[in-house]
Amino acid sequence: MNAQNLAATLRGRLIVSCQAPPGDPMRETGTLVRLALAAAAGGGAAIRANEPEVVAAIAAAVDLPVIGLWKDGDTGVYITPTVRHALAVAASGAAVVAADATDRPRPDGSTFAELVAAVHGAGALVMADVATLAEGITAAGQGADFVSTTLSGYVPGTVQQTGPDLDLVASLAAAISVPVVAEGRVNTPEEAAEALARGAHSVVVGTAITAPTALTSRFADALARTPADGTGGPARG
Repeated sequence: MNAQNLAATLRGRLIVSCQAPPGDPMRETGTLVRLALAAAAGGGAAIRANEPEVVAAIAAAVDLPVIGLWKDGDTGVYITPTVRHALAVAASGAAVVAADATDRPRPDGSTFAELVAAVHGAGALVMADVATLAEGITAAGQGADFVSTTLSGYVPGTVQQTGPDLDLVASLAAAISVPVVAEGRVNTPEEAAEALARGAHSVVVGTAITAPTALTSRFADALARTPADGTGGPARG
């Protein structure tokens, strides 16, 4: 599928991120495939998935485009950090390869433009995961087919916030012609809709849909902060 056709398929639609962190009980290929099937049944338009094995399994099981990536490490550039990682994700069946497109150095010394060229040569598209407006503009100029706000708030020097960076979404949408994808801390359907209203082409939601461990923790932490004798709750009677 070319960039224009995929963009048309994803316009105004939900992309569901089916991932789990290391050590999480959900981090098992068959489980992640079932999450992807559930996301498809619920109306998701595409799946975002991590690691070639999982990307391949989801691509084989789900009749939706897969946005693949490969997280290697947890500091610096670790989302599809090298050309080697990117080509492995493309070979696994991803329609789109997502990669860090921040201005930080890549482990293999490559440029983002070189990664884009390699992925395009392998027949896949590229989603640039950025943290700032300048990075998004640069990535679009280097050939990225989509630009996502994935890394806003996760890179030193960017604003920390509890919800999505809608200001960045709006700024990118006004500045570049390639589709802008809102991703990162989209917690509610209302926030997803607001992202579209601010100019997002599509919206990625992960934790709020596919991370029961994190969701359970939120509820458990809230209850732990509430007195068990009911003194912190509403009056009864």
